[in-house]
Amino acid sequence: MPKVHVTASINGEPAEFLCDPDKSMLEVLRNTLGLTGTKEGCGTGDCGACSITVDGRLVCACLMLAVEAEGTEIGTIEGMAQGEALHPLQRKFLEMAALQCGICTPGVLIAARALLEKNPDPTETEVRFGLAGNLCRCTGYDKIVRAVLEAAAEMRETVA
Repeated sequence: MPKVHVTASINGEPAEFLCDPDKSMLEVLRNTLGLTGTKEGCGTGDCGACSITVDGRLVCACLMLAVEAEGTEIGTIEGMAQGEALHPLQRKFLEMAALQCGICTPGVLIAARALLEKNPDPTETEVRFGLAGNLCRCTGYDKIVRAVLEAAAEMRETVA
């Protein structure tokens, strides 16, 4: 099969790549584009480690064909910080020890950001529901949920 030319925007920057029609977005991000922050946990869309946003919608990159990225805006963990300044979610995860091995962390952060973009003042239940597609084997979810709630509060204060 011939390779397909795809033009998209990744983390706000124009991107072009060639890929086989059967390659997942996860494979292209990691192996073609060198964006290795997005992790593969299960390869079946069950763990959320490969979470990215596509036109603002949370997606498992392992379930998306890269050819489907044509004309879209992709958001990955590499685009979360603003230069050297960490996103409030990233900072709170560090401050509150809401991460361990790092396999799930990028996907959890992307899912949390997607949640807060839609709902800047979530309840604990809404955070738990919003992160339900992201599995972590190393730590309990309480620190993660608390970090998201604290980041949301900080982000609301910054906007006010």
